[in-house]
Amino acid sequence: MKNYISLKLKRGHAEMDVDIKVLKENFRLRNIEVEAFDSLNEIKAYILNIIPSNSTIGIGHSLTLQKMNITHLLSERGNIVYDKELSKSREERQAVKKKALIADWYITGSNSISIDGRIVNIDHSGNRVAAITFGPDKVIIVVGKNKIVNTLEEAIKRVKNVACPLNARRTGLNPPCATLNRCVDCVSMDRVCNTLSIIEGQSETGRIKLLIANEDAGY
Repeated sequence: MKNYISLKLKRGHAEMDVDIKVLKENFRLRNIEVEAFDSLNEIKAYILNIIPSNSTIGIGHSLTLQKMNITHLLSERGNIVYDKELSKSREERQAVKKKALIADWYITGSNSISIDGRIVNIDHSGNRVAAITFGPDKVIIVVGKNKIVNTLEEAIKRVKNVACPLNARRTGLNPPCATLNRCVDCVSMDRVCNTLSIIEGQSETGRIKLLIANEDAGY
């Protein structure tokens, strides 16, 4: 992969080049590993190679992971996979989310990452951000280039004003942002942004791997 990724910022329509070497170094200083790939297919092969077939795996809901079909591939080869999307009832869904919190590995996407070294997510129930923060021994976060912004402030803005409205509509919820396409800090029971998480560093070396694809993926 080249050292530069071309992407469109959500602020206007100007294109900018992201220096992956700079991004990697900023995350390295925060004890988070970054690998860049040409495609999600390459990331899929990488994940299947580094995760042992006898490991338990939790899945954080992600359109990116669904596109990769990673749950099926891991299950097919023998891994025990806890993916709430396979649940048949609300009770089973809750149980699966709790089991995912103590799996050996946790794989998820992210709402936004910043070149200065932050990972920003907003959750409806909080299970995904909880697992990223603590629980599983290893965490893999997969993002497309469209999730990259310059700063923490831009990352939070992107999450609230881009990802949240789209995810609300996708799940059939109707907070104000689903109509307005922007955050108004509502108190709606339908709000999808109940828990804001900012990963600014990692105390355990090698625990979090951030995998970036040179293609757009997810919201």
